[in-house]
Amino acid sequence: MSEQESPSMNGAAPADVEWARYTGPVRTLVLLNSLLALALELAMFGFVVWWVLALDLPMPARLPLAIVVFGVFAALWGLLVSPKARYPLPTAGTVVFKLAAYGASALALWGVGHPAAAAAFAVLAAANTAVITYVRRRS
Repeated sequence: MSEQESPSMNGAAPADVEWARYTGPVRTLVLLNSLLALALELAMFGFVVWWVLALDLPMPARLPLAIVVFGVFAALWGLLVSPKARYPLPTAGTVVFKLAAYGASALALWGVGHPAAAAAFAVLAAANTAVITYVRRRS
């Protein structure tokens, strides 16, 4: 494929992204939901690391613990439930894993003193997971 024919050059989306299968307003909504998923995933990692860094431990213990927790969370997410997971779980397993991970991060946010934000995050993450699951099962 020449540079002039590449999807990035002619405005077309790569064929393997879920929003590329749709047109019109539905495509925009699926794309925005995918962007929301990315933001929620980044927030999830951030909330867990924030909670670890807020623990009542000396900083020399908190910092490596935060790095390890982030690494484990990110590795499991990438291996099991990301769109290009190496070992993808079945749909039910993906939903359970995502809700458990989002739930843990909501509890972490609650643990650092933001219960309203934690509740809002949990509701938004559950809704986003439901929409993504619906979109992926339809294709």
